[in-house]
Amino acid sequence: MRTIGLLGGMSWESTAVYYRRINEQTRDRLGGLHSAEVLMRSVDFDKIVALQQADAWDKAGTVLAGFARDLEAAGAACVVICTNTMHKLADTVQSAVTVPLLHIADVTGQAVKAAGVKRPLLLATRYTMEQDFYLSQLRVKHGIAAMVPDPEDRTSVHDIIFGELCRGIVLEQSRQRYLDVIAKARAAGADGVILGCTEIGLLIGPDHIGLPTFDSTLLHADSAVDFALEQSDAPRRNAA
Repeated sequence: MRTIGLLGGMSWESTAVYYRRINEQTRDRLGGLHSAEVLMRSVDFDKIVALQQADAWDKAGTVLAGFARDLEAAGAACVVICTNTMHKLADTVQSAVTVPLLHIADVTGQAVKAAGVKRPLLLATRYTMEQDFYLSQLRVKHGIAAMVPDPEDRTSVHDIIFGELCRGIVLEQSRQRYLDVIAKARAAGADGVILGCTEIGLLIGPDHIGLPTFDSTLLHADSAVDFALEQSDAPRRNAA
């Protein structure tokens, strides 16, 4: 079994989901009392949010790259950034280590494509919905033309993530707000929904939506288990 390196804390609410999912999947696949071999570097999210808000992405990249090196030095065989937004810095993090970075947009894109979904709605932070680092990864590598909500809806989706979900607050009115956004996108031609922020699965899931739903957190965690349990030790790198 390979050791999984989690770069977490962004927020810890969703990192906890990663840890539980990875260990549940390892137990289910191997049986008995098996659990995953995991190293975690959990950051102070408030400091990362401040860098995001200041548009200081280079500084944030330096921070994450250093933590990724710490994970590799401690024995991690891969790096998993436990957040969609910070995959804006995936190239920076990957260039800092020799072990592979498992890219959340690639894992999600593969699942969307396998399901035959062509025009999913992407729900995420404003950074992920409005900047091109994630949308282009889906488009160029997987041929997926994701939709995003209109500006007013993007603001609501973003504010609920940072104001509520990252703080462990789950409100029915916010769930309904998300479902209204999804209904609008469905009327405009969306044929699936990507939960493209690792906290969104705390609020909504397939049972609420009525469309093919792709929870990036669960897909990413499962890909880490796939990697850890691979029989081959051949080097593997996912281009960021």
